[in-house]
Amino acid sequence: MPRRSLARLYQDEFTNYSLAKFQQDLLAGFTVAAVALPLALAFGVASGATAAAGLVTAILAGTIIGLLGGAPYQISGPTGAMSAVLIVLVNRYGLEGIWIAGLFSGLLLLIIGILRLGRFIAFIPSAVISGFTSGIALIIFIGQIDNFLGVKTPAVETAAQKLIGYFSTPFTPEIHSLTLGLVVIATMIFMPTKWSAKFPSSLLGIILATLLNYILNWSVPSIGVIPQTLILQDRLTFNSIPWNELTDFIAPILTITALGAVESLLSGAVGSNMTGIRMQANQELIAQGIGNMLIPFFGGVPATAAIARSSVGIKSGGQTRMVSIIHAIGLLLSMFLLTSFMEKIPLAALAGVLMVTAVRMNEWSAIQFMFGKRFKTDMIAFTITMIATIVLDLTQAILIGSFLAGAVFLNKIASMDIKVQEVDIERLKQKGIETQGKCKHVKVAFLTSPLFFAATGQFNESFADLKETHALILSMRGVPLIDTAGLEAIHRLHERLHKQNGILMFAGVNENVKQMMARGGLIKTIGEENFFWSSDQAIVQAEKRGCVFCSD
Repeated sequence: MPRRSLARLYQDEFTNYSLAKFQQDLLAGFTVAAVALPLALAFGVASGATAAAGLVTAILAGTIIGLLGGAPYQISGPTGAMSAVLIVLVNRYGLEGIWIAGLFSGLLLLIIGILRLGRFIAFIPSAVISGFTSGIALIIFIGQIDNFLGVKTPAVETAAQKLIGYFSTPFTPEIHSLTLGLVVIATMIFMPTKWSAKFPSSLLGIILATLLNYILNWSVPSIGVIPQTLILQDRLTFNSIPWNELTDFIAPILTITALGAVESLLSGAVGSNMTGIRMQANQELIAQGIGNMLIPFFGGVPATAAIARSSVGIKSGGQTRMVSIIHAIGLLLSMFLLTSFMEKIPLAALAGVLMVTAVRMNEWSAIQFMFGKRFKTDMIAFTITMIATIVLDLTQAILIGSFLAGAVFLNKIASMDIKVQEVDIERLKQKGIETQGKCKHVKVAFLTSPLFFAATGQFNESFADLKETHALILSMRGVPLIDTAGLEAIHRLHERLHKQNGILMFAGVNENVKQMMARGGLIKTIGEENFFWSSDQAIVQAEKRGCVFCSD
């Protein structure tokens, strides 16, 4: 099934492929490469690995995942979100631990894609994703303060501890590093948008900072040696995998898997909105899985689809996945042609790129909408997830935010709207429905929202007093689903009415709900004759059958 899906994608992309379209892909590919180059170097360093590892990751991801991906516009590589996760995990497990986690997270992504479970990733609430993204942005920003200021503060496990350390541990900023970082930040902020469209501001900022450092001969930390090879000396090997200790890596495996899936599918959603081309989510997860299984054996770090690079490819007129391949070729050429320059790039310059990138990666429009409209549930979920991201383990942050949002959502849908009303004789007459109007012991209850375990308490309270009720009609047109707890609540209500010679009737029951009631034996117990299309029909039948409480 995945193969046929990929074959259809290729057929859709390359049918009527022409030289003109290839030229568009070529231009878009090299444009993306120009944007990706400084980011690949920066994210490699930010992950706790090396600039070379970031470059290798971008080249391999662009090629492998690009060839197998679920959409023509997806471009993968090292990202800010993933580097923020990795720097925390590197401090805890070391680089070898990250390669192992990357390998098995890739295997997990592959399984999720093959089993076609990609849609379940979308169940994570948007407020949680926004909070997680902002938390990651803070991790990236805080993690680059050392390089930006040219200092070395003690290593800690969380971004929150790192931030507190700047206020509790004395340090002296290095003026040259600070200057170079500011040059990059100023270039990225103040460079006109129309110029940035033609030449990436991040790349220009790095070029200016590197030339300034070279001309003035400042002694600041730089990237260092970049091997001209795709197979780095430090990499994962089969012999180095601790098969008996894999349980120790469950947390980082789940973290990388969750982030890789969420960010890749989010990138696909953005690309789909821009192009109108729907991404095949499961095929994308298969591609991400295969790519991340292979990359550790070359010395790279885990990759995901990158929203920024994919967007640049689309805006530059890219037509097919050739954009991703050409971008990888462009990065490969830079590894051999620009190595002497890249090795001299100051770490402070990369820090400037990452700081601006961190600020920009926040979903500002979503945050403004959420807080501007005062959606309290989303505000709470966003804030707690963001704080948990910088204070706790990143897997825990997603779980906490999702649990919180789920709990609040559950509370909302559990607030069942139940309106119990007497029979309105005048309304029935206006509709041309003839009734005797003698029985005053018929009540109609209008139910809205699902009747499930969390709503049964309110359901029971609403019908606590039925002493003078002969016929109770439940109008359930607004009940989309029911679970076993809801069935039990209705069954108990039926028994109570039966004991006082009363009767329970139903109107407008949804087909799915009725099937569930049949499976639970309720229809057989209550009787098919007590189910009606409308409450009006039920009222007429209740009066025709007579009622023991009526006084003629």
